[in-house]
Amino acid sequence: MMASPPASSPTDWRARFGDYWRLVRADRPIGIYLLLWPALWALWIAAAGFPPWWILLVFVLGTALMRSAGCAINDFADRHFDGQVERTAGRPLATGRVTPREAVVVFVVLCLLAFALVLTLNAMTIAHSFVAVALAAAYPFTKRYTHFPQVVLGAAFGWAVPMAFTALQEQVPAVAWVLFAATVVWALIYDTMYAMVDRDDDLRVGIKSTAILFGRFDRLVIGMLQVVMMILLWQVGQMAARGVFFVVGLGAAAALFAYQQWLIRGRDRTACFRAFLNNHYVGMAVFLGLFADYLVGAG
Repeated sequence: MMASPPASSPTDWRARFGDYWRLVRADRPIGIYLLLWPALWALWIAAAGFPPWWILLVFVLGTALMRSAGCAINDFADRHFDGQVERTAGRPLATGRVTPREAVVVFVVLCLLAFALVLTLNAMTIAHSFVAVALAAAYPFTKRYTHFPQVVLGAAFGWAVPMAFTALQEQVPAVAWVLFAATVVWALIYDTMYAMVDRDDDLRVGIKSTAILFGRFDRLVIGMLQVVMMILLWQVGQMAARGVFFVVGLGAAAALFAYQQWLIRGRDRTACFRAFLNNHYVGMAVFLGLFADYLVGAG
């Protein structure tokens, strides 16, 4: 009698789950934080304080889902390059542990789950969500054609800002666009630091980035962008009638920017990556300033 094939062991299932987990970068949540902070800034300003719980939950879960989807489509787009870059050579697609088709399926499924959440909001927010998906899908491919993929990334990460205002106010006022601009500039800052880590490898394989474009002026341009972001956020505070606690939050963010400049002074790969990660605290500082300002009714 022919023996039945052996069932997959629990170890096999755990390994496959681990591959998908790493594909969507669930083991590295920094991208979720960088996407979430602008969404929280926008929600608190649009609601003039604590937003409704369901809308807050939709944006938090939607942020996690869309960042994960973005990682899957990014690795699909970069599947022929990642194996040649030191930092990305171990990614599941680069090693063949996940197939390109599986990555696309993961992207589609996660986008559909995020869309299901958005369907509980108003029609204007639903319409804006299509732009979010388009930006997330387009970003990974821009690295072949322009030195400014970071601008597209910033637009993708910042699109939660107008969506937050449509969800709460069914409009996108001027303050939302200033906040959106600040978010795009912020992405230029931190993703240039991120690209500085891979600059030598990217030059060799033909990937474009602002780190390559700025060259030896990278620190100067990043510093100028940091000043621009602070000005834009200060303008947001003026337009939203925020007070001293928000200004304190901006001061803390500015101090963190100064620390990042110190970290990248020698352009060491590890230090540049630490500077990139430190931007999580920049976003947190701005949010805590907003949170406290609305909490005490300052401004």
